[in-house]
Amino acid sequence: MPDLTEEQIRSEVMQLHQVVQEKFNYEMKYLRPPKGEFSEKTIKLTNQLGYKTVMWSFAYEDWEENNQPNEQEAKKKILDNLHNGEIMLLHGNSKTNTNILDSVIKEAKNMGYEFKPLDQFE
Repeated sequence: MPDLTEEQIRSEVMQLHQVVQEKFNYEMKYLRPPKGEFSEKTIKLTNQLGYKTVMWSFAYEDWEENNQPNEQEAKKKILDNLHNGEIMLLHGNSKTNTNILDSVIKEAKNMGYEFKPLDQFE
């Protein structure tokens, strides 16, 4: 996003907003910059559009569809890095994540962790 013009940023963010609204009936208010790349300009502009920028505190290499991590290793990496207040970045196009997410959530809950919407952390 930092390399885009203000109009390109506005257009991309608002197009995403519209798609999310139409497909999921959800009004976006948070934004994660693609690749975690941002600048003062992008933060200022997205704030003006009504979004709060949220970054992650945990991520692992799961985004390449043709190079998926091993399920057991991915699950161990996720569970070994759990921490209070964590914002976990898991990519939706990851088949590994799809296969392990249910068991990761169950194990995290068994470890005493809770999952809450971002609104409860403001």
